[in-house]
Amino acid sequence: MSSAANNFSVVKIALVAAVGGFLFGFDTGVIGGTQLFFTKYLDLSASQQGWAVGSALYGCFVGALIAGYLTNAISRKGTLILSAILFSISAIGSGVADSLSTLVIYRIIGGIGIGFASMAAPMYIAEISPAAHRGRMVSLYQLAIVLGFFSVFLATYFIGGGDSTQLSAEQIENAYQYNLQTGWRVMFWSEVPVAIAFLGLLFFVPHSPRWLAMKGRKQDAIDVLARLSSSPNAAEAEYEVIAKSLKQTQISSLKGLVAGGLVLATFIGVMLSIFQQTSGINAILYYGAEIFSNALGYGPQDALKQQLWLGAVNLIFTFVAIFTVDKWGRKPLYLAGTAGMIISLSILGYTIQTQVLGIASLIAILVFVGSFALSMGPIVWVVLSEMFPNNARSLGMSIAVGAQWLFNGVVANSFPIINRGELNQTEFNGALPYYLFAFCCAIAFIFVWRFLPETKGKSLEQIEEIWK
Repeated sequence: MSSAANNFSVVKIALVAAVGGFLFGFDTGVIGGTQLFFTKYLDLSASQQGWAVGSALYGCFVGALIAGYLTNAISRKGTLILSAILFSISAIGSGVADSLSTLVIYRIIGGIGIGFASMAAPMYIAEISPAAHRGRMVSLYQLAIVLGFFSVFLATYFIGGGDSTQLSAEQIENAYQYNLQTGWRVMFWSEVPVAIAFLGLLFFVPHSPRWLAMKGRKQDAIDVLARLSSSPNAAEAEYEVIAKSLKQTQISSLKGLVAGGLVLATFIGVMLSIFQQTSGINAILYYGAEIFSNALGYGPQDALKQQLWLGAVNLIFTFVAIFTVDKWGRKPLYLAGTAGMIISLSILGYTIQTQVLGIASLIAILVFVGSFALSMGPIVWVVLSEMFPNNARSLGMSIAVGAQWLFNGVVANSFPIINRGELNQTEFNGALPYYLFAFCCAIAFIFVWRFLPETKGKSLEQIEEIWK
């Protein structure tokens, strides 16, 4: 097989796996448009709204923790197939829900699917990609997440009625009533075709050669490597490297991480995950429509339209990060983006507190989202994937990603409670959550400046030496 054909084959397989990231973004983002309507349809209190939004994220936490076992037991591919099934069940069930408890059950099911995909997809892509292109291939997963968010914002915007500037007051009211009764259900169902397509495509991609080697299926592993390599000899040679690496002691417990001298690496990984969530990014993505509608004074139709700006900015700056992370380095890019987040959140909070709303508030939100997409969004995933040694990567990432989903759920669940709280309304005029997020970003800036080593240009083996 020629090098060009080999690369094309890898790209095709990686793109199929990356659909898991697309569904990750779509499923977590769909709540942003739907909650504007199902909250009123189901007559939810602030705490109930937070539970409806955050419930899926606790499912993500559970899914991420057990995905490490599943990816070994039923394969990376098998775990992705299971995630596609759960995505489909969740999307259908969420759309037919007529009570908070039913909605939460189906959202948790979808969350477990996200947890599976968030571990299995990047792991699978890395294991089928040649070393020279692995970073680029894995970055497709992060890009797919952002595309999923943008696509669901686009879907909810058009399902919700599209541009309302040319509509009469009666037409706007009719569109609102449709969304209140039916539109939010269709928004959930819009995920189903992609989930089913993902399920079907997965049956046409091979198992990870590393998983096959781990299960003692030597010839199957070599056959897959031959499909991905430039020659049979290269496939044989790569298999020998994989087989040798699998003979090394595997760290499979917290005690093993401590004994292996990886306490600092694990601590940094967990803290990076926590900071990524306490920055407030997902609160703004999940509750973006409500923020635009209530805090910034946009009507429901216009609020859905403004979410498109969030998705577009997120997408554009993710591309910027992909093309600069290996040039600028992980740490400088993280610090630059975090500084932008601190400034934009502070400005947003001030405009809300003083009620000087308008273009400044919108720009502040967009700068915040762009700064996140440039820094915390992609760089945390890059660092987590490279900071742990080969024999501890599965466990180390599982702990860090589990912490990420746990705090994602905490922030999503607590945001409406803090936002509607008496202290926020009477003393801060609605700005308190954004000041809290800015404070968390400031702590993250100091932490990364002090503790995070720069890994740009270092081999995985050189990175391992940092923790010794």
